[in-house]
Amino acid sequence: MRHNASKTLALIAMLLPLAASAHTGADGGVHHGFATGFLHPLTGADHLAAMVAVGLWSALAARRAWPDLLWAPLAFAGMLLVGALMGLAGVQLPAVEPMIAASLLVLGLLVATRMHLPAVVAVVGVFAVFHGVAHGYELASEDGAALTLAGMVGATVLLHAAGIAIGWALRRANAWLPRLAGAAVLGLGATLLAQAI
Repeated sequence: MRHNASKTLALIAMLLPLAASAHTGADGGVHHGFATGFLHPLTGADHLAAMVAVGLWSALAARRAWPDLLWAPLAFAGMLLVGALMGLAGVQLPAVEPMIAASLLVLGLLVATRMHLPAVVAVVGVFAVFHGVAHGYELASEDGAALTLAGMVGATVLLHAAGIAIGWALRRANAWLPRLAGAAVLGLGATLLAQAI
């Protein structure tokens, strides 16, 4: 089981930079309903990488299973929703796309190094606001925004859980697997940052 998870993680990590696409409009601007909201984090490379990386880092850096595993994922999901509500209200933040790319750079570095810092949870929450604002602003003129956001948050939680499961399985694995995953997220972030600037 651990061997298959390692192979799958390595394959995903190698393919992430190839899937780079700009965050805004990655789904053609179509946002409506729970299913669309649920699918968006699964089909956007930046979302997928960020959500899984948060879970991976939480599991790799946790000193104990409870409650260390949950702080960063809960902060991300909660602040993603706060950011989306801000976007729905018309709040615009500067440099949203560069901040989303920067979040991948930081998360990739955290996964690769397994760095454990209490302040990281706050940083993860701040990055989540930018992810949320981008979608909230896009959803502001759409019917069914609440259902779409519910789907996005649901998928986010599931991706965090998947990251936690993979990270927990890799805690005792070869050190190069988490480093490879972190490097892939870092590479995606660098690619997106280059596109955003």
